[in-house]
Amino acid sequence: MFPFQEFLQHQGQQQTRRVFLGRASQGVGALALASLLRPGVISAAATVGRDRWPGVVNPPHFPARAKRVIWLTMAGGPSHLETFDPKPKLAAMHGQPMPESFTKGKQIAQLQGQKLTCFGPQAKFKRFGATGAEISELFPHIGSVLDRICLIRSMTSEAINHDPAHMFMNTGSQIAGRPSMGAWLTYGLGSEAEELPGFVVLTSLGRGGQNQPIAARQWAAGFLPSRFQGVHLRGKGDPVLYLGNPPGVTRDGQHRVIETVNSLNARHDAVVDDPEIATRIAQYEMAFQMQASVPELMDISKEPATVLEQYGCKSGDGSFASNCLLARRLAERGVRFIQLYHKDWDHHGGVKQGIEFKAQEIDRACMALITDLEQRDMLRDTLIVWAGEFGRTPMSQGDGRDHHNAGFSIWMAGGGIRPGIVYGVTDELGYSAVENPIDVHDLHATMLRTLGIEHTRLAVKFQGLDARLTGIAGNVIPGILA
Repeated sequence: MFPFQEFLQHQGQQQTRRVFLGRASQGVGALALASLLRPGVISAAATVGRDRWPGVVNPPHFPARAKRVIWLTMAGGPSHLETFDPKPKLAAMHGQPMPESFTKGKQIAQLQGQKLTCFGPQAKFKRFGATGAEISELFPHIGSVLDRICLIRSMTSEAINHDPAHMFMNTGSQIAGRPSMGAWLTYGLGSEAEELPGFVVLTSLGRGGQNQPIAARQWAAGFLPSRFQGVHLRGKGDPVLYLGNPPGVTRDGQHRVIETVNSLNARHDAVVDDPEIATRIAQYEMAFQMQASVPELMDISKEPATVLEQYGCKSGDGSFASNCLLARRLAERGVRFIQLYHKDWDHHGGVKQGIEFKAQEIDRACMALITDLEQRDMLRDTLIVWAGEFGRTPMSQGDGRDHHNAGFSIWMAGGGIRPGIVYGVTDELGYSAVENPIDVHDLHATMLRTLGIEHTRLAVKFQGLDARLTGIAGNVIPGILA
């Protein structure tokens, strides 16, 4: 057993030939060559030893219109037919057989092989905004800001069941183990947050659907270093489990422990040259910083009463509205990717009452988030996305709707997105996207463009191939760009 000082000296002497040659090749000559191949690499290299990751897309490929993303995930699959896509023809055919021409040979989830019956919209629609676009009258607050929104009615997905559909929407692949978009962004662009992770996840529950679990792999880093994975902050109780110190442990004492552990890790990294050790060092320090920053972040009681009323929330209630306010606070603090999951949109039955519940839970808060960001001059460089993992069928499943991926609605607002338009069309029964269809890869490519990234150039070598968020597909959609 070595005494402590001898142990450190021993660790420092274990420099292997492989590590020595590898590090030697990363000297001034290699840096000069790299600077020719990728301008800006010297400034990036100068910051690589600091706690803050500078990003590999440095400088951006294009002028960035957005600095950050707030993704509002409606988990369970919201019905476009009761929210954002009016279908009077479907209403007229309520109770009649679904024409076989729409469904023959098509992928259907739980209704496969059953009698298919048209199920009319269970909510009335109303015109909003200067353009007079129709959305469900259950969403008057979203209607009041519709001129700031790009409503997309022609979204499609390859997946038709919840977990793979979430995986596809988050990572561009139905296969587990791929990096989520938040991980790709923090890897590509870094984060401006000083004492918070670059990728934060918030979850909330609702009424009127089925509460499927959301697996942590939805915000995982996949084959990227684990420092880029999302950090889940809880709206009730301790925001992060096991983050606080036990009784009797002072902050100064904790910091000394962190410094000692990081010193040992740094010496071990000099021996084995493992990127996950650098991640461990950064995450220890981040956890220490979060002990002070997270409680202050989560305490929304200090917000003005007018702001709390605007969102319709109370401090510590764990609601979607509170999470929207927290999303604004995270955005102010430089967090790159903020993802809110609001559950219980899976309306196989009771879709009428279920959508009414959902509207009560999210309508006001979505409006408040857009308005609040705009008032703070942050909407212009914050990209907001509202989307589920898929939509619902025009055919009935009792008094509900089955999973559906051939055409559904999402909306976007903010940085780089053209406001006040409706893009894309589904057929007269709301079954398939028939005009300007968009798939998930197109959505990802377009989002990356607003952030200054060419999607084909954000890639990592994995299993011998250049892996990227958009795979081998994806086209930027000029029609929705400002």
